[in-house]
Amino acid sequence: MLTIVLQAGGSSSRMGKDKALMPFLGVPLVQRLQHRFQGLGTELLAITNHPDEYRFLGIPLYTDLLPGRGALGGLLTALEISTTEYVGLIAADMPFASPDLLAFLLKEIKATGADVVMPSSNFGPEPLHSIYNRQGCLPLVRRAIEDDLWRMNAWHDQARVRQINASLTTAASGSEYTFVNLNTREDFSEAEELARKLQL
Repeated sequence: MLTIVLQAGGSSSRMGKDKALMPFLGVPLVQRLQHRFQGLGTELLAITNHPDEYRFLGIPLYTDLLPGRGALGGLLTALEISTTEYVGLIAADMPFASPDLLAFLLKEIKATGADVVMPSSNFGPEPLHSIYNRQGCLPLVRRAIEDDLWRMNAWHDQARVRQINASLTTAASGSEYTFVNLNTREDFSEAEELARKLQL
């Protein structure tokens, strides 16, 4: 019913190394996310362009179908490799990504029949912590890429998109830090301190 895809295909250009493999409280960041979401879906997969370095996870690994095609290309890969009706896409650089929120989004997409249910922060929609209906979204994403579009929302005007407002998103996740993402070593240090302080 639900495939959870950990999206670790980014370039990590600001970090200078693969941030998903960097230790967070002593555990590789991507493994922390694996532990958080294990058991929530029917299957748990990861997208990485360095699969040999991720073998230790013991889960199916896939490379981007269209390397260098950005986040939209990553979404295409996630939709293509999944075998279930729904796909939960989670960026591998968000240490506080929320299984509770993903479970809430799954209920919403089932109840509403939307193509995608997307949470929001105060900064806007969060497509890399969302639930997608594979059948509804895959042809639209394919077409957007064929049309040389790059933005994650380039296909939304043709889709049934349900966006959850920021306050309801925070209530569902139980945290205001769900979408914190890590791009620098300073980000890692600050997030680790936050995790220790709040036991996130």
